[in-house]
Amino acid sequence: MPAQLVPPVGAIQIRLRPMVAEDEAGWNETRQRNAAWLAPWDSNDPMHGPALTFNTWLQHQRSDEAAGSGALFVIEYQMAIIGQISVGAISYGSSRCGNIGYWVDQGHAGHGVAPLAVAMLADWAMFSPNGPRLHRLEITMLPENQRSRRVAEKLQAHHEGMRLKSMYIHHQWRDHDVYSLLAEDAPHGFTQRLLG
Repeated sequence: MPAQLVPPVGAIQIRLRPMVAEDEAGWNETRQRNAAWLAPWDSNDPMHGPALTFNTWLQHQRSDEAAGSGALFVIEYQMAIIGQISVGAISYGSSRCGNIGYWVDQGHAGHGVAPLAVAMLADWAMFSPNGPRLHRLEITMLPENQRSRRVAEKLQAHHEGMRLKSMYIHHQWRDHDVYSLLAEDAPHGFTQRLLG
């Protein structure tokens, strides 16, 4: 896991860095301020398990990182948390794939933050010597999530169709559109391709 990921000069100067326990107040404030904005896309636990505290959730993330099955970053802009991005469900062996998830503060939406963050994460996950060296990354979204669809389209991701009942959202299993990024799509990196 790198200490941080930064974009090239000329791009919006966000920073991706691993989440730490000291982020609890800033992360909670950003999530609470964006509760209504993010609510339509929030997933639930179909087994109705107990809610996790921030520290317990972060410990689960650290375990995933240690096992190589996931990585979680905050998205910062001007030293403030404006979102989160992760790669999870990492599979090695013959598939070498993972799933990207992200959210961005409403006040920063529409300014290129999410596409840049996904491109930076894809470059780390696919090409960095200290990343998992994946071949394929998936971005899935509810069909009505037009903002996420635009992120995938800006990244020139492949639309692969619908995954039926793939995630539990608002107490029901929901279909998700599937987009993919493949390592050979951007041999010089997704960030470079995005910024053109």
